[in-house]
Amino acid sequence: MSSKFSRLDRFISQKTLIKRKDIRLLLAQKRIQVDGQIALDTHQLVGPFNQIILDHKVLQQRRAQYWMLNKPIGVVSATKDEKHKTVIDLLDSDCASDLHIVGRLDLNSSGLILLTNDGSWSSALTRPEKKIPKRYLVDLANKISEDYIQAFANGMYFAYEDIITLPAKLSIITDKRAEVELLEGKYHQIKRMFGRFRNPVLALHRTSIGELHLSPELQPGQYRALTYAEIQCISNSD
Repeated sequence: MSSKFSRLDRFISQKTLIKRKDIRLLLAQKRIQVDGQIALDTHQLVGPFNQIILDHKVLQQRRAQYWMLNKPIGVVSATKDEKHKTVIDLLDSDCASDLHIVGRLDLNSSGLILLTNDGSWSSALTRPEKKIPKRYLVDLANKISEDYIQAFANGMYFAYEDIITLPAKLSIITDKRAEVELLEGKYHQIKRMFGRFRNPVLALHRTSIGELHLSPELQPGQYRALTYAEIQCISNSD
C-alpha cells in the first residue's frame, strides 16, 4: 500500500469526472474545502488522509491509523486466514478496516506488531536500507555460551538463500535466555541462527522495533493507538 499525493484539481477530476479546467471556477467560487479550509490553489497537494469536500459532499475522509498490538502465540500475522485467528481479528471492527501489518511474526512467536493504513509510514520502517533494529527475547532449550555472541556478530551463511546475515547483537540475560537485536528479518532467522548451535528456541518475543517499545501494560491480544510522538519518531527518522 502506498500513500501518494496528487494535485487537488487532478484528485477532484478523478473523483467527479469534472474537467480540470472547470475546477478553477469551483475554487474561485469557494466551493472546495480541504481539511475545513477553503481551497484556492489547483496545485495544492492532497494526500490519502486529507478531508476533501465539494459543495458539502465529502469526496474523501480517511483517518490515518497507527496501532501497537501484543501478538499472542497461535495468532497469525495476516489480514485473513482460513485456519487461524489473525491479528486483524483481535481488533474492533471500527478500527480494523484497510490496515496492513508492519513487522510480521510467525505463528509461535509473540510480541510487538504494528498496524497502519499509512503506506509511507510503514515503508519508512521496512525499507532494508534503513536498517531499523528489532529486538527479541529468546528462551532456549540449552545453555548459551559466550561463543554465541561473536558468531551472531560475524553474521551467518545461509546456503539455501546463498546469503550472509547482517551482524546481529546477542546479549546473554541468563544461561538460557538472551536478547537478540536484528537489522533484518530473514525467514525464521533467529531460530536458524541458534540452530547452528543445535540449541532449539522455546519462545520468541519481540519487544521493540526501532524506538517503538511494546507497552508493558498490554497483555497478549491487547492493543492501543500510537501516540503522536511515537508516530513521529518513525516519520522523522529519514
